[in-house]
Amino acid sequence: MTMSDIRTSNCFSPLRAQGQKEMTVAYDTLVSAGILQQQLNHPDWVILDARFNLADTEAGRQAYQQGHIPGAYYVHLDEQLSSPITAESGRHPLPDPQTLADWLGSVGIGADTQVVIYDDMGGAMAGRCWWLLKTLGHQAAAVLDGGLSHWQEQGFAVTFDTTAAAIPCAFQMQWQSGAVIDMQRVLVNLDKATFQLVDARAPERYRGEQEPIDPVAGHIPRALNRALNLNLGADGCFKSPQQLQQEWQALLADQGPETIVHMCGSGVTACHNHLAMEYAGLTGSRVYAGSWSEWIRGSKRPVATSSDSLSR
Repeated sequence: MTMSDIRTSNCFSPLRAQGQKEMTVAYDTLVSAGILQQQLNHPDWVILDARFNLADTEAGRQAYQQGHIPGAYYVHLDEQLSSPITAESGRHPLPDPQTLADWLGSVGIGADTQVVIYDDMGGAMAGRCWWLLKTLGHQAAAVLDGGLSHWQEQGFAVTFDTTAAAIPCAFQMQWQSGAVIDMQRVLVNLDKATFQLVDARAPERYRGEQEPIDPVAGHIPRALNRALNLNLGADGCFKSPQQLQQEWQALLADQGPETIVHMCGSGVTACHNHLAMEYAGLTGSRVYAGSWSEWIRGSKRPVATSSDSLSR
């Protein structure tokens, strides 16, 4: 076991998966490449490949077909992890919970399953799947620290075989509605200020200096900015829980983690910041799922730029 394995495994607490008779360790934030490699043939582990490219929505599936971690199933951001876009929604509306639960069951994810999700973007896409699993009530879900690139750097194999057949089961859904913040609550919060928004987009997008994806630049008034890449070290893996805790506490000052609501462009990379806080032991933050692309749809809602923003 490498030092990265030790670092990634030390922060987990034992969880009892629903229906299990004996206490087992469940990985609920991150899992290392070394630990996953040891469990590749474990019947109660399911791996999901969540690679996705916003500019080419089929690139992730094609990359999966050209090589993936053995036994992994591909999960598509638009097809499984989002619902169709509407005139008032953001770019990645939340999926129908039951539809997603049925799909998860179809790839063999049941009450006792340890799920590991990976991508090739430091967890930026895998985090959405992880958060949705948690929001569906499945606690034994973790993102592969460092993703596919770190897996391959450790010398672990990939495969082109896509013929693995899942044993379907019933996914037991318990939707955690409190984990999700909707736009109406964000609007009310402009005056009431009961929670603090944290925007995971790049600083130049947050400041409104450039906007390569959405038609309006800027951010929601009084939102803070912490770009998701700040959660990662030079090796592409998450920083240590201790370092992340120090950095997040410096940003949030005296605000408790339960008062934090994460957002981004469309509710995908916001989950990366949520994951980082959970990994750092700062538990209880939530996600504004519609995020910036929903905020700027339809009616005229207030927009801030660098000249009138509050940030630390």
